[in-house]
Amino acid sequence: MIGYIRGKVTALFKDACFLEAGGIGYRIFISDKTRQRLSNGEEAKLLTYMAVREDAILLYGFLGQEEYDLFLVLLSVSKIGPKVAMGILSSMDPAQFVGAVKAQNVSRLTKLPGIGKKTAERLLVELKDKVGAFASEDMEGAVETETPKDDGITGEAVRALMSLGYEMEEITPVLRKLAGSYTTVSALVSAALREFARNRE
Repeated sequence: MIGYIRGKVTALFKDACFLEAGGIGYRIFISDKTRQRLSNGEEAKLLTYMAVREDAILLYGFLGQEEYDLFLVLLSVSKIGPKVAMGILSSMDPAQFVGAVKAQNVSRLTKLPGIGKKTAERLLVELKDKVGAFASEDMEGAVETETPKDDGITGEAVRALMSLGYEMEEITPVLRKLAGSYTTVSALVSAALREFARNRE
């Protein structure tokens, strides 16, 4: 198995990239979050997972160990394949996913691509003990300390956004980014909604 590939990014696609090393261009499937951190023409090192099927041998790449570890954990869940696992990694970073599993947040997981209610419930059952095994202390800290301070306006904004169907894992990073920039709840909520819309474009 190929552990990692270091080379030049020669092309970026919607769900993959070409990484040239030793005169060979490897097509490596990547998450959307990884794609956003790569630049055409620059060198990159991707940890790789090789999926062998009857009709193809595919490479999946990861910039960080935590993303790679989570990918492997997801593959251990019945009926979760590489494509669905990559969809999850494109929508949530490892700390957010660990937080959702530990909070037993079914509604948050059902918003992920390819995840219905039954699959979300299976994820919670099968990963309840596994996520703690691979999550680093830094990830644990991120999950525990990311909640915005309830200073009145922020707390009301959190409640308003949750009433609109948003989950704490989505709300937290946005409100932390906007903290202190608005003096009314309505203005903060409006700014948060604009940020959500930009993130989904």
